Amino acid sequence: MKIILVRHGQAEDETRPDSARQLTDFGQQQAAQTAEYVTTHYSPDRFVVSPYTRAQQTLSAFQSRAPQVALSVQDNVTPSDDARQALIDIANVETECLVVVCHMSIVAYIAGLLTGDYPESFSLAEARVFDMEFVMTGMATEVDRFVPDQPY
Repeated sequence: MKIILVRHGQAEDETRPDSARQLTDFGQQQAAQTAEYVTTHYSPDRFVVSPYTRAQQTLSAFQSRAPQVALSVQDNVTPSDDARQALIDIANVETECLVVVCHMSIVAYIAGLLTGDYPESFSLAEARVFDMEFVMTGMATEVDRFVPDQPY
């Protein structure tokens, strides 16, 4: 099984509530680059996404390339949620190749739980691919990483 963790693209400054922040034009481009890479190299059969706007907008780039893939909104993959509980819920998704679009810092903590390593920060719209027989702490191996263009 593969789990592909994706951080959302560049978002606007915090002029509105965190859950409503939108992607910038550059963030849209980052999301498109990441979606292109992931859908070219992998065959997602399920999407899981945060309910926050910027994650939903990032996911839309994936959906435009893979419209047949089923989607679930998972309420507990927002920036301040508990990574252990989020991973338990992710583990219950029946799939062979799952793409999870969420946020810092939870995305780094989920990655750390999967590999048993210390959490490492994700770049904007970065995707990391983990391979495992089953979802359990410390049982995954990171097999690929894609980082789109970053702001300077």
